[in-house]
Amino acid sequence: MSMQDVPGQRRAKALLQNALRAGKVAHAYLFAGPAGSGKRAMAEAFAQTLFCEKQGIDACGECLECRKVLHGNHPDLHMVVPDGATVKIEQIRELQKELSYRSAGAGRKVYIIEGAETMTTPAANSLLKFLEEPNSPINAILLAPSAQSVLPTILSRSQLVPFVPGDPEELEQALISEGKPALLARAAVHMTSGLEAARALCQENWFAETRNVVIQLGKENSSRFPAALLTAQQQVFKTDVAEHTDTLLQMFALWYRDMIYVITGRETRIVFSDQLEWIAKHAWSRSLDHWLAAMEAALTAARRIKAHVQPQLALEQFLVKSREG
Repeated sequence: MSMQDVPGQRRAKALLQNALRAGKVAHAYLFAGPAGSGKRAMAEAFAQTLFCEKQGIDACGECLECRKVLHGNHPDLHMVVPDGATVKIEQIRELQKELSYRSAGAGRKVYIIEGAETMTTPAANSLLKFLEEPNSPINAILLAPSAQSVLPTILSRSQLVPFVPGDPEELEQALISEGKPALLARAAVHMTSGLEAARALCQENWFAETRNVVIQLGKENSSRFPAALLTAQQQVFKTDVAEHTDTLLQMFALWYRDMIYVITGRETRIVFSDQLEWIAKHAWSRSLDHWLAAMEAALTAARRIKAHVQPQLALEQFLVKSREG
């Protein structure tokens, strides 16, 4: 995959390609942004470009060096991922040993550290010396959810490349072009920060079922509350959907946001596009403030689950609260 093949992230691409064009590639980069925003894909594409025999501003994808990266067997590209919950000092020492061992060979070395924010203090301190005294040409690419999540000393020795949530329409089209169902793609891109995370959601069987349950619960809860409680029992807590109740609630927020879009004349933006007729008919049955409150109730219930509130209790209390007003 070339950098241009990574959807969105125009600023990140511009920063990296300007450095390549000027011949001023930094010895260390920090790719910072939300999960699923394409940091790892961009890191691998950037590494491929650095190794590419054509030495342009993007990988050709055809030369021997590019093919090695694409096939995951380039001897001078190293990936470090957390060992359990953290990146440990032993991993950094092993990386330094490997790079030192290969330093006698000609050519560039690149290493990518995923979950850089999880580095233990000893691991981070060990990496610091390596960042301060790089054995050129060695390039580091650190991946983290934000600049603030890594040690200031790590940040000060790296060039920050910010990643932002992807444009939903662009991501949706990318997923559809891959053959993902259009309705699932539309929901997934509004619940994630980028193509990787949205793609992963679309590939889960429970995600499609969750969408169906939200539609049924959304309709029943507006007029037949006992039926909604029964549906929650039978189609959520007796199925695999129960393990993803927080996602269900986040999707419920999109259901109520669609009501708001109809009232405010933005029908083209609704996520549940196959339910437009029903939504358009019922959106006006309540006030805009009601739908806003219901949307916030869904998001609050999802946060409560992440704070270890029992999922069934959180969902049932949400169903009650969303009817109020």
